[in-house]
Amino acid sequence: METVTQELYNPHAFIAVRRINSETQENTFPLYKATDIETVLNRINLLEQRIEHQEKQIGKVIDNLTVDNWFSDSVEKEEVLRDLCVIFDHEPKQTMNWTVTLTVSGSTEVDITEVSDFDIRYHLADGLSVDSNDFDTNVDSWDIDLVDSQDWE
Repeated sequence: METVTQELYNPHAFIAVRRINSETQENTFPLYKATDIETVLNRINLLEQRIEHQEKQIGKVIDNLTVDNWFSDSVEKEEVLRDLCVIFDHEPKQTMNWTVTLTVSGSTEVDITEVSDFDIRYHLADGLSVDSNDFDTNVDSWDIDLVDSQDWE
């Protein structure tokens, strides 16, 4: 394999690669751009790293499948499950669905020329939102059921 300098490298150069058809065993020689081959090589590198990581995880599981570890009569199911979660870097979660009643109060500045035609319900439906401040809670829907009062100061 030869190494070239960056000045001589052409990412748009075409490279012929031999491919063998798995069914017919026939050779073909498709052309690929250098950048396409780089993408494939980078993907292979990431897959190799992932396989190495997963092989280590499987090794840790196998190491625990002994009479002294998980097959011991003194080991509880919860302990095995906790160990598996640590090995696989998994955080077990379960979704809890909920419904909440929320009371909100506030004020809205309204142009004085629009006061007689102003409908706070439509305004709040367009301008008010309910959301969550964390990544574990999703607000799937919300609705304005009742605008209790519409007082002018």
